[in-house]
Amino acid sequence: MAGVHQVFDTPPQPARYVYNSEKHPRETLEMISVLRKHRELCDVVIVVSDTKIFAHRIVLSACSPYFRAMFTGELAESRQTEITIRDIDERAMEQLIDFAYTSVVTVEESNVQTLLPAACLLQLGEIQEACCEFLKRQLDPSNCLGIRAFADTHSCKELLRVADKFTQLNFQQVMESEEFMLLPVGQLIEIIGSEELNVRTEEQVFAACIAWVKYNLVERRHLISQVIQHVRLPLLTPKFLVGTVSSDILIRSDEACRDLVDEAKNYLLLPQERPLMQGPRTRPRKPIRCGEVLFAVGGWCSGDAIASVERYDPQAGEWRMVAAMSKRRCGVGVAVLDDLLYAVGGHDGSSYLNSIERYDPQTNQWSSDVAPTSTCRTSVGVAVLDGYLYAVGGQDGVSCLNIVERYEPHANRWTRVASMSTRRLGVAVAVLGSYLYAVGGSDGTSPLNTVERYDPRMNKWTPVAPMGTRRKHLGCSVFNDMLYAVGGRDDQTELSSAERYEPASNTWKPIVAMNSRRSGVGLAVVNGQLMAVGGFDGTTYLKTVEVYDPDSKSWRMCGNMNFRRLGGGVGVVKLPQSDTHLWT
Repeated sequence: MAGVHQVFDTPPQPARYVYNSEKHPRETLEMISVLRKHRELCDVVIVVSDTKIFAHRIVLSACSPYFRAMFTGELAESRQTEITIRDIDERAMEQLIDFAYTSVVTVEESNVQTLLPAACLLQLGEIQEACCEFLKRQLDPSNCLGIRAFADTHSCKELLRVADKFTQLNFQQVMESEEFMLLPVGQLIEIIGSEELNVRTEEQVFAACIAWVKYNLVERRHLISQVIQHVRLPLLTPKFLVGTVSSDILIRSDEACRDLVDEAKNYLLLPQERPLMQGPRTRPRKPIRCGEVLFAVGGWCSGDAIASVERYDPQAGEWRMVAAMSKRRCGVGVAVLDDLLYAVGGHDGSSYLNSIERYDPQTNQWSSDVAPTSTCRTSVGVAVLDGYLYAVGGQDGVSCLNIVERYEPHANRWTRVASMSTRRLGVAVAVLGSYLYAVGGSDGTSPLNTVERYDPRMNKWTPVAPMGTRRKHLGCSVFNDMLYAVGGRDDQTELSSAERYEPASNTWKPIVAMNSRRSGVGLAVVNGQLMAVGGFDGTTYLKTVEVYDPDSKSWRMCGNMNFRRLGGGVGVVKLPQSDTHLWT
């Protein structure tokens, strides 16, 4: 048997310890950068205009396919120690070579138009993407056409697509811009010919075209029929077609335009013949449907309250920055009333707030003309019921609150209603049926699992079944006619657990836990999806988002916000769905 043991026994393995240094690549890069600053071991000088940039071939080759081909091929530059590069901005070249040594580059309005072409030349795809992402965030009705042309020039297909969609979606504002008036005729036709042009009526397209022609009448008058043929004249109202289009002197003086008007008149006057008259000009533009967009507002990030706001379109899977609030707000209550986003109270990093701001997604503007609440409060719960905005509980810096106020938008005033039976800060509030629910929170001493609901008809709060877990700073929302409560914090730690309330049986039942622990989490339902946004996992402020799938009974990660947010508010607004994520 000894032989058997010799065959099957595994010889003892020598002791091993594999060490993988995280400091090594960082410190090595830092030291190479120091060597370059002191011009030590540099073996190439890049000359741009009158600027000489000292560098190491191996570093440039490792980062840039352009330099790798230059230095490792048969080109004359592979043997030269001083290389002149033309048609590139010297400051942009310096920044890109700095990036090769530091992995850091700053993209801003003053340099993006030189940095992107330089990154394209050096084939630095990462920098190209960063520049394009910066420009996406800068899109505005006043500049989108310029960004579109810039993207086209440098073959940035994704930026071109985004700028195109932004232009189509915001055409009503774009048509009033100086950039629109300066468009070459080809680009104008491309825009007004789009099936997805977002206009209320075809009258707006006609008005835009006439304004474009009149902007430079001498040079553009002969182009009017080329342009007008892309206006869907048969879709105009008879009154506008006859009273405005037919009487316009530019239209009357152009034979091709008169023919187009006659075609539209025939279409309108002969409904029985319309099936035989179908064509591009009789086809309605893509209908505008209503979709839902999620807004994440304020919160706590990197040790301070923030005023930033961003929005998420589930169809596109993109978070985009929008106008920031005038005040920094952590622990802000957010709710949507009449498709306007209200941000209530919060803490600005030094004081408690009673001010309110209201955001209009159509204008991308916040206004502060909303009456303040009677009490300064943060960690406040906010929801809308029967056309009123309710502010529930919170804290005022002195004590935990049980007071409840409601806002009447038409009168622009807040009035007190019945107070809750329990003081609650970090309370989650949601509307289920015809009741306002206040879920969990803290009474100022310990987290709560109690829940109460408000009946506006009786002006009365009544307790319902408590949750299975005590939670403060939790997220709460109504999904499939049930009340969901997720995350928060108990006595000891941040929570990933979740549960839901069934009103018919007045019971709470646990559901699968989220992937991350999240206190100060926002919870909302967007286009039929339950989404948990941001929060704090006990170590890190989170910008991650996860979505609950009721069929598989699981949570899945769903991208990241631009900002980490603890105690930020979330609100869902219905907006046009034709690439609404491109609006900023």
